[in-house]
Amino acid sequence: MEEMFKEFAGKIALAVEMVAALIIAYGALEAIIKLLIPRSRSETALPFSKRKEIFLRFGVWMLLGLEFELGADIVRSAISPTWTDIGQLGAIAVIRTFLNYFLEKDVEDLVEPRTAVKEL
Repeated sequence: MEEMFKEFAGKIALAVEMVAALIIAYGALEAIIKLLIPRSRSETALPFSKRKEIFLRFGVWMLLGLEFELGADIVRSAISPTWTDIGQLGAIAVIRTFLNYFLEKDVEDLVEPRTAVKEL
């Protein structure tokens, strides 16, 4: 019974990691397309505000992907049999949490000026 649970949890963690990879890949593809293809033929270079908007959207996709990765780590930690595995997963979770925190701060810093301008 325990072996079946470990196998099932491993498959769930793998599926969640695959979803995270797809989310990040979609965000990256969207950002690349928006960077390379200008909206009108008269645009030769993207203005700073447009690049900032692209970074913001990509940051949101990255945040979502990191949340899924962290979820996969949590599921995987339920099946880790040794303290070494648990320690490694803990370290990965801490690193991903810090990445998530600082990326979220960057996204918030970009969003705040946009909302402040709209209020004026």
